[in-house]
Amino acid sequence: MNFFNIVVRAIVLLTAIPIHEAAHAYVADKMGDPTGKYMGRLTLNPMAHFDLWGSVAMLVAGIGWAKPVPINPRNFREPKKGMAISAAAGPISNLIVAAISLAVAKLFMYANYGMGVNTVLSTLFQIFSVMCSINISLAIFNLIPIPPFDGSRIFNYFLPDKYYFKVMEYEQYIVIGLLILLFTGILDLPLSIISGLILNALNKLTFFVDIIGRAILM
Repeated sequence: MNFFNIVVRAIVLLTAIPIHEAAHAYVADKMGDPTGKYMGRLTLNPMAHFDLWGSVAMLVAGIGWAKPVPINPRNFREPKKGMAISAAAGPISNLIVAAISLAVAKLFMYANYGMGVNTVLSTLFQIFSVMCSINISLAIFNLIPIPPFDGSRIFNYFLPDKYYFKVMEYEQYIVIGLLILLFTGILDLPLSIISGLILNALNKLTFFVDIIGRAILM
């Protein structure tokens, strides 16, 4: 870990994580549950979502979390569906931020090529490249289909109630098991493969930046 990584992770902590949480509150509100909005979570103010240990984890490991946005499923017309869609909003927001970060990184890359080696442009390219990578990791991490991650709410939409409540009974043990897998590195390979596939898809999505950049350089 170096100073550069800490700075980039701090930027993500102040941008991507608030966007992630605000997305939960926004979609839940639009679907009929204003709980998050009334609790002051429909905001991009990082302090409204601040969690001490989640922030420390972000700065140290590059993966962090915020206070969960309170959602009352009783306010949804279809509770399980409402929970699933509002949960999906967070990871989707991370993928959107990742795509934007990648597009901006490409702009700085082509500007750097056009102007010759420029330390400022090179640094900005690195910052937005790392921001893209971390946001992809956050999306993948949150889509893991076990409690308390967003992916569990999405997965539970397709799970019969009797199995859903059974899973909830063992939530704490499942989380401990996942943490063991993460810290032992067993999940590194599958997570890196998924991350690479997403990055490749976002690279194709932002290919218009490459076309513009190459045209200008010609």
